[in-house]
Amino acid sequence: MLRLRANTASRRGLQDVSITRTGRPIIRVQGGRSALGGHTATVFGATGFLGRYIVHRLASRGCTVVVPFREEMAKRHLKVTGDLGRVVFMEYDLRNTPSLEESVRHSDIVYNLVGRDYPTKNFDLEDVNVEGAERIAEAVAKYDIDRFVHMSSYNADKNSKSEFFRTKGRAEEVVRSIFPETTIVRPAPVFGHEDKLLNKLAGASNLFTSNNMQERFWPVHAIDIGTALATMAEDDSTASETYELYGPRNYSMAEIAKLVDREIIKHRRHINVPKRVLAPMAQAYNKLIWWSQVSADTVEREFIDQKIDPRAKTFKDLGIEPADLANFTYHYLQGYRSSAFYDLPPATERERREEKKFLHVIDDQ
Repeated sequence: MLRLRANTASRRGLQDVSITRTGRPIIRVQGGRSALGGHTATVFGATGFLGRYIVHRLASRGCTVVVPFREEMAKRHLKVTGDLGRVVFMEYDLRNTPSLEESVRHSDIVYNLVGRDYPTKNFDLEDVNVEGAERIAEAVAKYDIDRFVHMSSYNADKNSKSEFFRTKGRAEEVVRSIFPETTIVRPAPVFGHEDKLLNKLAGASNLFTSNNMQERFWPVHAIDIGTALATMAEDDSTASETYELYGPRNYSMAEIAKLVDREIIKHRRHINVPKRVLAPMAQAYNKLIWWSQVSADTVEREFIDQKIDPRAKTFKDLGIEPADLANFTYHYLQGYRSSAFYDLPPATERERREEKKFLHVIDDQ
């Protein structure tokens, strides 16, 4: 057995050895899900919407992924994203510094996807978006981790009218001051399974709006974000950079709502309420329930269009072509159709079939 291991080790060439940014050697062996990916990555916020996409990308490459979690039932779907032993779970608390340090001490890259866009009785936006990011960055700096990728937000600005955008802007400054090599990622509003964009517009509870749905942005596919984050683990040139990740087409919320209605073959009503009325109503409603629905800051963000930082890098710098939302509405929204229309083809294909029913004949007589 020892001789076999020695022969196996001797057959490894220089192409199997990779040197990280700080000079640490990593051995990589090809083989997909069962490969030896080399990297050990910690993904904070992996139990959230975007977490599964990056965990799947890393684990399928043979990386060991450490998943800090708070709720037992929220993490179980991540177990099967990697081979046996590749996905490791560790319980943590965002206010417990030793648990944060224990989660990162053996890793060579750390992702911080933790974020909150509405306040709760235990955590407000400052607690999660700024102080939480600060503690994670301090743990990364303490153990001199090779890479740190911090998930921010589009329109992150410490002077913004929105509290969410303000806290995200301050968090960028905090993590960069602690760990200057931090890679900052600013995604546009994200669509995909279990998103808060298409599913919200397709649901019957999304009734009130405050800006006639005129907010404009470049929606981005969750799979593209996951691919970009995984690419950053292999490319050390992304360290210290800021990335604006957005889709190829600019939409207003009203335009997306129209696409959604056409795809689900239903008409969802949206009643416009003045901001001075809806904001205090949303704030009171947010205090009554414990799950994400609406808040005063959500209303404020309806009046802020997405702005792209021209100095930031984009998908193009990572060699990724982002997908357009219009190509995925059928895939994500078919479940909202009634049984009478469930098996109909996608809206665009259905329209093409309707056009073929009409024959245009030129009568020369």
